Amino acid sequence: MTGTRPGRRGRRLGQFVAAAVALAAVAGRAAAHSGSLGGSVASATVPTWLTILTGGIVVGGSFLFTTLLTDHDAMRGVNWWRLALPAPARIRRAVVPLARALSVGVFLLVVVTGFVGPREGVRSFALLVVWVGWWAGYTATTYLVGNTWPALNPWRAPLAAVGWVRARRDERGGDADEGADTDGSVVVGVSLPASWGRWPAVAGLLALVWLEVVSPVGENPRLLAAVVVAYTLVTVAGSLFVGEAWFERVDPVSQVFAAYGRVAPLQRGADGSLAVRLPGTALTEDPVPDRPGEVAFVVALLWVTTYDGLVATPAWAAAVEPVVGLGVPGLAVYAAVLLAGFALFLGVYRLAARRVRASADTYVTARAIERWFAPALLPIAAGYHLAHFLGYFLGLAPALAAVAASPFAPPATPLALVLPGWFGSAKLIFVLGGHVLAIWVAHSLAFELFPGVLAAIRSQYPSVVVMVFYTMTSLWVITQPYAPPPYV
Repeated sequence: MTGTRPGRRGRRLGQFVAAAVALAAVAGRAAAHSGSLGGSVASATVPTWLTILTGGIVVGGSFLFTTLLTDHDAMRGVNWWRLALPAPARIRRAVVPLARALSVGVFLLVVVTGFVGPREGVRSFALLVVWVGWWAGYTATTYLVGNTWPALNPWRAPLAAVGWVRARRDERGGDADEGADTDGSVVVGVSLPASWGRWPAVAGLLALVWLEVVSPVGENPRLLAAVVVAYTLVTVAGSLFVGEAWFERVDPVSQVFAAYGRVAPLQRGADGSLAVRLPGTALTEDPVPDRPGEVAFVVALLWVTTYDGLVATPAWAAAVEPVVGLGVPGLAVYAAVLLAGFALFLGVYRLAARRVRASADTYVTARAIERWFAPALLPIAAGYHLAHFLGYFLGLAPALAAVAASPFAPPATPLALVLPGWFGSAKLIFVLGGHVLAIWVAHSLAFELFPGVLAAIRSQYPSVVVMVFYTMTSLWVITQPYAPPPYV
């Protein structure tokens, strides 16, 4: 973390290696949404020029190294390895309700303490749980271990309760409503148009990030509680109207965790089976689904990470000041840049896919290439999230524990850890590790898609130079001192 508010400055860097690696490299930081609680956590001590130069060299060198790995069977041996784990259905049926009940209890406590608890950031149970415990700590588990959010998600509780009532009714001899699933997947019977695809989740993600940037939701527990309540009303109502499709196509929080979960070693099969795999290898098997907005959501995830960090730099403040001086409302400036940047990222991504198609000299359509290589963006996002938030989480974990023990009467000055100076180097390793894993994923995907060796390697040529340039640019953004977003 850099600056005085690393929570708000967390970033995810996403880079597209092998099909549209140039676009992904623009996305230089893990999205923060973590407030302003980590002011005393140590910053990285690696010199800026060394960080930027090292990032460019490692990315370029990793690409050159992967071009030597051309044994497709050997790559599949690595990517397809798995260790099956027992997952008895009765255990799942017992654990999931307990886990969800616990999450609902924490959720209610967050809302109550947000409205009536202490207002100070490091004493607020709501702020510490949401930004330190949930966004920093829990999110890391979704890519380091596995995505448990479907079981923990407190906003699924009403839908699950409806499903439970229906199941009990059917056991007593009642007939299920025509077109309704016994698990409560359809409650009212409203269907989302297929043409919408995942575009609602894209819009939701952009809206949430815009709200996080233009409001003090990371500092004000009262405002945070109000936002949580509003989000709850929309999510619960939506899920009761359209069922599970809400969490699969509309809810941006669920989609962010699902994306991270694809990087994790613990993977769940369609039949409910569990298996341990090498990190990131699950990304080498399936592209994103062929539905509208699927690729756009990944691109939006990358863009908002860059946007979230960009608006907290001195360069942004210097650029916005003259525009606002002309009388343009600050909120409109932030919204316009958010939408324009997303459109630019999506356009560049699609252009990169067309260039990859030309370089590989393939009959595979550009649209298929877009979907095929999108998973290669995710390991970089996970690496940057870990780099920015592990120190943030460790530094404020003692405060979180102390406040959790007494949420309504927390200590006057909760303790925070000051991390040693060498931790900055560890963060750089996390970032570069995400790069290397992404390159492996993209290289494997290229060999799965294109026949022969030359086509797979040539497909990466158009983007590697631009990728290195944008990676170095993104690393420069990361090293900038924090500047509070102006005019909001």
